[in-house]
Amino acid sequence: MRSLARKSVLPLTLVIVGAAAVVGYAAEETHTSRGSGRSSYGKSGEPGQAPPDQDPSATAPAQDGTAYTPRRTEENARIGAVFEKDDHGAHFCTASVVQSPGRDMLITAAHCAFDADAGKPVDDLVFAPDYRNGDEPTGLWKVSKVVVDDRWAKSQDEDLDVAFLTVDPKDGKNIQDVLGGNSLGIDRGFNNDVKITGYPTSRDTPISCQNRTTKFSDTQLRIQCTDFEGGTSGSPWLADYDPKSHTGTVIGVLGGHEGGGDEDDVSYAAYFDDDIAKLYQRAQNEDGD
Repeated sequence: MRSLARKSVLPLTLVIVGAAAVVGYAAEETHTSRGSGRSSYGKSGEPGQAPPDQDPSATAPAQDGTAYTPRRTEENARIGAVFEKDDHGAHFCTASVVQSPGRDMLITAAHCAFDADAGKPVDDLVFAPDYRNGDEPTGLWKVSKVVVDDRWAKSQDEDLDVAFLTVDPKDGKNIQDVLGGNSLGIDRGFNNDVKITGYPTSRDTPISCQNRTTKFSDTQLRIQCTDFEGGTSGSPWLADYDPKSHTGTVIGVLGGHEGGGDEDDVSYAAYFDDDIAKLYQRAQNEDGD
């Protein structure tokens, strides 16, 4: 994980769309994954012990910081597991759909999508939204382009541990047309109530946690949420979810400081400032190149 900050408001035009219905929303059970994940930096691909299976009621306190197994909902359906090549191996990171003019974009941590040793993006990533025990309601989506800040590519600056991914269409539809997308929140401050959802490598179902973020540094957010271990890098930190428009605002992704943190119960995210806004705009400009 890494850090990030600075003031700025970049006027980005985002089109809000409703999410398509996704089948079979029900509480899920804990399941052990098939094998070890892609060994990498931070909280990517390092299996650990699974948290207890839970399904809190609608009246449960949002700020308890305890991980649980979320229901299948339209909100959760646009978050998924990241694999290499196909889904035969273990998933090692998490990504989610973010709104874009091309309607084909994901957001995750840079260290999930860029091979620092090779000095180039990982070129065979696939995304499985709403993945549960091998079930993929909308199938696998192939990543065709990875955009990270050049400074992260050169030095793995923890303040820039964010990546935008473009995915190919499936059956003539873009991923945002099928699942909807969340907006990107720039300069939202350090104290926000958020929901984090991610895919630990040790499980084949996601976990979620709700708590309030705090300031770790001028460039990093921090949160206490249990059991966010290897595989949860890239998990979106979602604020202000609106059930009417089926959208929320991603104000961070699990990553940044120490690749997201070296403790399962404490996680970090690079602060979304002008650098991330510019990276997002660059990803839009390069979409389709």
